[in-house]
Amino acid sequence: MASGGAVHPWPGGLTMLDLTRLYADLRRDEGLRLVAYRCTAGVLTIGYGHTSGVCEGDTCTPEQAEAWLQNDVAAALTGLDHALPWWRRLAESRQRALANMAFQLGLARLLGFKRMLAALERGDYATAAAEALNSKWAREDTPERAHRVVRLIREGK
Repeated sequence: MASGGAVHPWPGGLTMLDLTRLYADLRRDEGLRLVAYRCTAGVLTIGYGHTSGVCEGDTCTPEQAEAWLQNDVAAALTGLDHALPWWRRLAESRQRALANMAFQLGLARLLGFKRMLAALERGDYATAAAEALNSKWAREDTPERAHRVVRLIREGK
């Protein structure tokens, strides 16, 4: 895994995702909440956007939130690897954008962005960005986050 902000190429032209930067992005975007709350989608959430098995009144420590973050990111990346085998050929920042979306939205909802994903796969980043912005996610759900993520898609840096 990449560490300390380093990005290393994988064999076959694949670029390794910078997990340090992804974790930083997710910590900023999700925020740390040590008591369960309902997110913008109404889902019980705790820690850094963790939703699995959360009940009203649950609490966690910062250490548990970090562990959940790492496990949830691993699950999101595995889902992306299975559903979008081409995604690891994208620039590191575009991989981070997709990982951020998969983490926030879940893989199933991300896969609903069919035109955005098709544009990303063919390297049409302007269209991919426009398609991402043409969504409830960007207009209503989390517009500030969406615009940060879309900038990564559009600019690739």
